[in-house]
Amino acid sequence: MRFDLITIFPEFFGGPLDHGIIRRAREAGLVDVQVQDLREFTKDRHRSVDDRPFGGGEGMVLKPEPLFEAVESVLGRSAGDAAKQHRPDPGTAIVLMSAAGKLFDQEMARRYSRLERIILICGRYEGVDERVAEHLATEEVSIGDFVLSGGELPAMLVVDAVTRLLPGALGNEASSQNESFSEFEAGTPKGPFVRAPSQTDTGKAGNTTNSAARGQVRALLDFPHYTRPADYRGWRVPETLLSGNHREVIKWRQQKAQEKTRRNRPDLLGE
Repeated sequence: MRFDLITIFPEFFGGPLDHGIIRRAREAGLVDVQVQDLREFTKDRHRSVDDRPFGGGEGMVLKPEPLFEAVESVLGRSAGDAAKQHRPDPGTAIVLMSAAGKLFDQEMARRYSRLERIILICGRYEGVDERVAEHLATEEVSIGDFVLSGGELPAMLVVDAVTRLLPGALGNEASSQNESFSEFEAGTPKGPFVRAPSQTDTGKAGNTTNSAARGQVRALLDFPHYTRPADYRGWRVPETLLSGNHREVIKWRQQKAQEKTRRNRPDLLGE
């Protein structure tokens, strides 16, 4: 997997790329992360990457020229023009990090983990020329309903979320399966998951039908975790986790995962 990060602050990534799972994945050759300075593709002596928007308004907007040329440089080919537009191959995503984009989630991370290459464009200032979003990027992505100063931090979150899903990136492959927002096969007692009833799950009398097996599986937040000491300042680990009864532990974890999801993220349950 290769990541290309296009930014006006290449030094920003020095720390995040040199620690933890991403560092180990780079050292193992699982990922190749290249950082591209957008200012290298400017033409004026001030190395300007932004300009005032047409129609007026506050702030500055990233210009299309350096962004198109930076992406074309890492791709090794033209992105085309209005007369003939060239799209990347199916194994490549060109992602514009933007507060106006689609919300990044675990399913998107899984989809990205199956690609060969991801080019991440880090927006800045008041935004990016819309022609970048429409004719260069394959997707416009946001990490949440809030505004940050730029796309560098969101891009790094995407790199982290995708990298940890790659085979061999984690010491224990099950770690990426038994955690919040993970999907599980219906009926598998490994949690966290909940089956949301489909419209055909119940008849007019409210009786459950066999179609329940076709209900939608929705992700839950992870269940609570405890470690030693078993008693800390009077707060004891739940007895079920100390019982050694694997079946009861599974039931407890599923119940607590649902309780925590209902408390912190009821939207995941459709509530």
